[in-house]
Amino acid sequence: MIIEVLKSKIHRATITQANLNYIGSISIDEDLMEAANLIEFEKVQVVNINNGERLETYVIRGERGTGVISLNGAAARKAHVGDLVIIASYAQMDFEEAKSHKPSIVFPTSQNKLS
Repeated sequence: MIIEVLKSKIHRATITQANLNYIGSISIDEDLMEAANLIEFEKVQVVNINNGERLETYVIRGERGTGVISLNGAAARKAHVGDLVIIASYAQMDFEEAKSHKPSIVFPTSQNKLS
């Protein structure tokens, strides 16, 4: 049996930009991407803690060390600068493999830096 489990999570990141006039996606500081085991163009779920909005999009690499978390395109309407979000990705795996799987979870500072 194959099940879907949490692969990666950035917990309580702060939105730094909402760019409506961009082609789409979420830009994430490359330091956070690496710490959370995310790759460019990977599908993610974004959950806005402030307003309850949920959306799916894909990751694009943000400039390393900047702390950027930018919702782009139509997704920009789902958050305001300063909102807290959870960014999660999931993986499908065999049920037995999933029992020992440990997701990569990152708890950034309020400036979206690694603590």
